Amino acid sequence: MAGGRTSDLEPSAVVKVFSAGTAGCVADVTTFPLDTAKVRLQVQGESKSLSEVQNAKYRGVFGTIVTIGKTEGPRNLYNGLLAGLQRQLCFSSIRIGLYDTMKQLYSRGSEHTGLGTRLLAGGTTGALAVALAQPTDVVKVRFQAQIQLPENASLKRYSSTIDAYKTIAKNEGVRGLWKGCLLNITRNSMVNCSELVTYDVIKELILKNHLMTDNMPCHFTAALAGGFCTTVVTSPVDVVKTRFMNSVPGQYGGAVNCALTMLVKEGPSAFYKGFMASFLRMVSWNIVMFVSYEQIKRAVVRFQRP
Repeated sequence: MAGGRTSDLEPSAVVKVFSAGTAGCVADVTTFPLDTAKVRLQVQGESKSLSEVQNAKYRGVFGTIVTIGKTEGPRNLYNGLLAGLQRQLCFSSIRIGLYDTMKQLYSRGSEHTGLGTRLLAGGTTGALAVALAQPTDVVKVRFQAQIQLPENASLKRYSSTIDAYKTIAKNEGVRGLWKGCLLNITRNSMVNCSELVTYDVIKELILKNHLMTDNMPCHFTAALAGGFCTTVVTSPVDVVKTRFMNSVPGQYGGAVNCALTMLVKEGPSAFYKGFMASFLRMVSWNIVMFVSYEQIKRAVVRFQRP
């Protein structure tokens, strides 16, 4: 990322990949209940009439968290966490850890990187990360959308993370594990471009104008800006992605059909379902992740010094 203390050694690509994957896991553990609430709000009202949608079970971010905690137990707020951590180890490692490397590759080592190059680098690492980590995302979403009431414990869609991978592959084929991959590539390329590039540009501007030093307040401010931009830009695609990945075989003819079904049955506002949950989760995840990422990088570099 832009800026750094001159006294610091430049972290290698391996250090950045390790730091990004670890920081992504820290951020997921910290913010997972918000992500679960977001998924529940996004799939709520699926394939129902407008009148049924108006009598929604979940209302608001914290109302959803409280409802899940009361009716299903607090542990279910972390449903799919194992798949989420597996996802971050693959996903964040690539999309964030390799961003600087890809940026230098596209700029041919130039110190002055334009906005277009940053966007291209962010889009590339986002797409590569999804191509590898898509099965973990499918399983995570399925678990988070799965309502597990105590009286219906035997009706669980999947009994474990491993069972989910096996069941999806058996019932839907290997393609089922990559369900919604193109849509997710689109979504995460947008996420990477808005999140990483915004963070990169804001941090660079702060340091260039000497508003702050390269420390936690600077990382916090840049991460907050990145989270806000990302939520506004990607919410519609994120809702369609969640719906499509959670759907049973044959429910939708494709991602476009899923979007059209939402539009017809639930109206345009459906594309911003769970917006506040998405915003709170994205901003808090960004702050925890980027602050952790910067600190882990520096700790590893200090450890490597003779």
